[in-house]
Amino acid sequence: MTVSDTEETAGRARLTLASAQPPSDEVLCQAFLDGDEAAFATLVERHRGLVFSLVRRFAHRPEDAADLVQQAFLRALESSGRVFSRWSWGSPTPFRSWLVRIALNLAKNHVRQGNRWRPAVLAEVEEAAVDPHESAQDALERAEQARQLQAAVLALPRRQREVLTLRVDASLPFKDIAETLGISENNAKVQFHNAVKRLKAEVAGTLEENRE
Repeated sequence: MTVSDTEETAGRARLTLASAQPPSDEVLCQAFLDGDEAAFATLVERHRGLVFSLVRRFAHRPEDAADLVQQAFLRALESSGRVFSRWSWGSPTPFRSWLVRIALNLAKNHVRQGNRWRPAVLAEVEEAAVDPHESAQDALERAEQARQLQAAVLALPRRQREVLTLRVDASLPFKDIAETLGISENNAKVQFHNAVKRLKAEVAGTLEENRE
């Protein structure tokens, strides 16, 4: 490819980015390969919420989750040139699933380094606005239910917990979950089904104990 051809390709990519229709991940990756650094910034903004939703399950503090998000995108940026150039541009790029794999690996390393995994549901309860009409007893019961659910999720086998996180927090289809974890799509579905079934049983059992 000549210099003029490269400039023309880059120009087309920038023109696409400037259009009213949001560019696809594929277009953004191509534009970045052609030298448009703003394309990667767009990818970061597009997928920042996804990465945060995923890693917050594994982080004890909000600042830990924010740090994991930053690490994930830095890791992606460092290897983007090498990885993007291997992808086939005739079909949608696997950018989203590739990014999820990076974030998940970082989060699991975070846990192995001694940081306690914390379900997002507890953080959501803590961050929720307090109902002024809620009694102290109701508030205590709500907090206890969150604690019980936290314990139930913590007790899940590792693979079930990973599948549950990718399905619930990252909203990934089972096909992408399977690719991310290196398992079959059917296995991903089975793991999710077993995780949900186990959580329901744990919560139901706890509620029954409380009634007694």
